[in-house]
Amino acid sequence: MDAAVDATNLTKSYGDTVALSGVSLTVERGEVFALIGPNGAGKTTLVRTLTGTAVPDEGAVRVLERAPTDLERARIGVLPQAFSPQPRLSARELLAYYAGLYDEARDPETVLADVGLTGAGDTRYENLSGGQQRRVCVGAALVNDPEVLVLDEPTTGIDPAGRRTVWRLLEGLADAGTTVLLTTHDMAEAARLGDRVGLLADGDLVALGTPEALIDAHAGPSSLTVSLATDETLEPIRADLESALEFAVEVDARESDLLVRDVSPADIARVVDALAERGLEYTSLEWAEPDLEDVYLALAGETEALATRAAGTADPTGPAERSSDETGDGGEER
Repeated sequence: MDAAVDATNLTKSYGDTVALSGVSLTVERGEVFALIGPNGAGKTTLVRTLTGTAVPDEGAVRVLERAPTDLERARIGVLPQAFSPQPRLSARELLAYYAGLYDEARDPETVLADVGLTGAGDTRYENLSGGQQRRVCVGAALVNDPEVLVLDEPTTGIDPAGRRTVWRLLEGLADAGTTVLLTTHDMAEAARLGDRVGLLADGDLVALGTPEALIDAHAGPSSLTVSLATDETLEPIRADLESALEFAVEVDARESDLLVRDVSPADIARVVDALAERGLEYTSLEWAEPDLEDVYLALAGETEALATRAAGTADPTGPAERSSDETGDGGEER
């Protein structure tokens, strides 16, 4: 496939703060690419660099085989993290206004329906709920029917039903060939929408792949948490079960539960039988399959721990530590 977005070795600093540190990224045409990472990781700076609203200190960007600043604006739709349309216009008027900026655009009424706001079309933007406002903004970003759609946290503040409406809309656009790049803090959103997911941490792209590949590589095994109804010390029980079951068994941080690692649903009965054989009663069993949130916590948490340790050895008179909500140029979140 041809690349819709191609970025090579992007670096960007704001004073002493490094927002991007040599990020390279390719998004194929028709792909949905989800970018995740902590606050302050550099996601918004990367989005701004890819769309031409920020200039990298080093590196190169091509969008639809052109520099983003040379791209016909009708070919790309962008929803920034902070977007404030005219508050006294209605949702319908706003979409009609943005549609009127292009020679060819989608029917505003269709877009209004696509974002689930037909019944609120005549409501002024300022009187819409926060989630409804965000859905209007999503509609404004795609009213020109772009080839590439870039969305910075598109579903922030949207309720679960509205979020699913947006998800279905984006899935339909992707099925029709639109390239979608989105940032999100919602791991369920990234896992559902993303053909591939990239994890940005501390200005570096530390992991990249399909959700399934990232989970297999980084999320760890499935687990069964057993809450025992006993006042006995758990360590002897843990060692006995681990030997009998040949599963890794741990005492969890609360010291009242056992955590049995790498247990499939079919293996749960073996654990229950082993407990019964030993006369051990339990109050609950909770089986958990690893997911993208486990990937995030493993990789982003590891990166933040390394940064914290590095800051602890830095010159105490220098800028040793960065706040997670540091901002860069123009007050935008990195």
